[in-house]
Amino acid sequence: MAFQTVILVGNLGRDPEMRYTPSGEPVTSFSVATSREYTGKEGKVKETTWFRISVWGKMAEVCNNYLRKGSKVLVEGRLTPDPATGAPRIWTGKDGRQGTSYEVTASTVRFLSSRTESAEGGGSYAGGGEDAGDMMVGEDDIPF
Repeated sequence: MAFQTVILVGNLGRDPEMRYTPSGEPVTSFSVATSREYTGKEGKVKETTWFRISVWGKMAEVCNNYLRKGSKVLVEGRLTPDPATGAPRIWTGKDGRQGTSYEVTASTVRFLSSRTESAEGGGSYAGGGEDAGDMMVGEDDIPF
């Protein structure tokens, strides 16, 4: 048996986008930027890596309602390779340069920003009396 899991902590690069499959299943997509700093030969280097996250079912609806651009999240899931190559998706930008898209199907999304932090980042959490910063939706909430 093989097992793969990826854990990311980062910030949303834009507001989430939710859509529905033809069968009515909700799916929400958003991008997460992770970063690290280290000292190289040239001095301090800041490295940012972007991931495209897909979230399904009830978790998709919760993420769409509570997350906004700038929200800090912890995402646990699996890498989703390009079916044709088995590698990350490779794309060509308008300027002709190639880029790579790392795609993750989330099994868990933990909200690390408080409502206040999210509001300061340009968005606010919607919804009832639950504190979204303490919410976690996991694989058990996915209806398949």
